Amino acid sequence: MAPTHDPTEAYLEALLAGDIAALLSGFAGEPALDDPLAGRVSGTPDFERFAGERQAWMAERAARLEPLRTTRGNRRTVFEALLHLRLPERTVELPVAVVGEHAAAGRLQAIRVYHSLWPLLGAHRVRAALLPPDSTLQLTDVIAEYQHALAAGDVEAIVRTFEPEGYFREPAGGEYVYLGLEQLHGFMTHLLSPGGIPLEHCTVTDDGVACAIEFNAVKFGPHPLVPQAGVAVYERGPSGRLCGARIYDDVNVEAYASSGGPADD
Repeated sequence: MAPTHDPTEAYLEALLAGDIAALLSGFAGEPALDDPLAGRVSGTPDFERFAGERQAWMAERAARLEPLRTTRGNRRTVFEALLHLRLPERTVELPVAVVGEHAAAGRLQAIRVYHSLWPLLGAHRVRAALLPPDSTLQLTDVIAEYQHALAAGDVEAIVRTFEPEGYFREPAGGEYVYLGLEQLHGFMTHLLSPGGIPLEHCTVTDDGVACAIEFNAVKFGPHPLVPQAGVAVYERGPSGRLCGARIYDDVNVEAYASSGGPADD
């Protein structure tokens, strides 16, 4: 990975290297982190302890970072990557999104890390909402179309938001990618069989090509959910339709879908 002065982009690389000084220097004040495995980490002593433990955890699993895409806005940066990990019986490519909330002079107020625990544990873990919903957020174009179709459970409408070669990647990554309209239609038919999945939108970061939405999942069809945190990145193609949708959460929606296997919104 090329050197970067963006502390959100540099977070995972510095964590892999165990460079605690670089991690701390990325924050404008006391470090604040939300992590799927560690939970809330606040203050320098707890952050240093977390960083040391996580660096050792990644070293034991021969972790390797593969950067994917960065979406920047005025208030935050969203960095997507794959974390390649060697587990006892297999290797996994764990999709990870790091959201950095900007403070002053290019430094951070807080970091929120999103990924599923399914590839690591073979099970989901409920992750409580990290942020309150923001009713003032405005979505436009294909992003708004997608969210309306998702909330309504409208398979045909949601498939129409994609380009012919567009894809949807579940939080589990790996084989759980659906490419092209036929696969998208089959997957969405399965996913939305119980009904729509309305999301509470908490933040929107849009660079004109990709739009990242931090959300709370609160309902699946007729079933209320304990509000659960996630982030989704929707990437527009040349036509203005979606060329890709990538989800980072641990919502156990397959419990309500028509058949087993990982599936998320």
